Amino acid sequence: MPPPSPDIRLIAIDLDGTLLNDSKEVSDQTLRALSCLRNDIKVVIASARPPRSVRPIYKKLNLSTWQINYNGALIWDEPSQKVIHHQPMTGPLVRSIVDLARDYYDDLLVSCEILDRWYTDRPDNSYTTETGKLFPPDVICDLTQICSQPVTKLMLLGPPATIAKTEHLLTNKFADQVQIISSDDHLLQIMDKNAGKAAALTKVAAHYQIPLTQVMAIGDALNDIGMLSLAGTSVAMHNAHPLVKDCADWIAPTNNHHGVHAALAHYGLCE
Repeated sequence: MPPPSPDIRLIAIDLDGTLLNDSKEVSDQTLRALSCLRNDIKVVIASARPPRSVRPIYKKLNLSTWQINYNGALIWDEPSQKVIHHQPMTGPLVRSIVDLARDYYDDLLVSCEILDRWYTDRPDNSYTTETGKLFPPDVICDLTQICSQPVTKLMLLGPPATIAKTEHLLTNKFADQVQIISSDDHLLQIMDKNAGKAAALTKVAAHYQIPLTQVMAIGDALNDIGMLSLAGTSVAMHNAHPLVKDCADWIAPTNNHHGVHAALAHYGLCE
């Protein structure tokens, strides 16, 4: 029997390492489970990815909800192609971060996401992201042009040892202005200090008039801790970071073993 739980009315699900298996697909088993949820349950994607990279998954799940992108720096209404909330960094701040990083390692790759467009000054796939594997840059131009506008998310990519050192340098200098997430050993994701999946989820739940006690959050990475801590019911994948597991109410099987389906079944939301 499923454990006693509040009436869950909104499920916020991370993508990579959670809903998606290591082949970057939603398993048929998980897809069937999601399609069998009650009609009044909202499913919300909460991802580090931009809207364009979420779109095929969103369509496959037949969603109509707002989505959380860029770790919460953007809330996006996919059906209307409309920005609901945007929490960017200023261009001068981004330029200061990039200059310090490249003073240490000049070959560092710089990618800036501005709303749903990818800007870079060096098109190089030596190190890339899941989105970078799917889409080319929208704009290739110098840093002065990129940083003449607010930046939704800054990504710095390079050799793991260099990224680790860069994270230390930037944290010492900019920790009070931005949040720095090291989700992969070759990548730093940098957003405004007030952006986050928890803050975005609070706004999304309020829009749907659903109390946080009736929200379930499912994730695996450090950038999911905020929303798991916020939600009334929290689930970590078996492949999750230990700190993520520590804040979860229940540990599901891995993303390669239909963990999201198992979570829904565990709480009595599907068979």
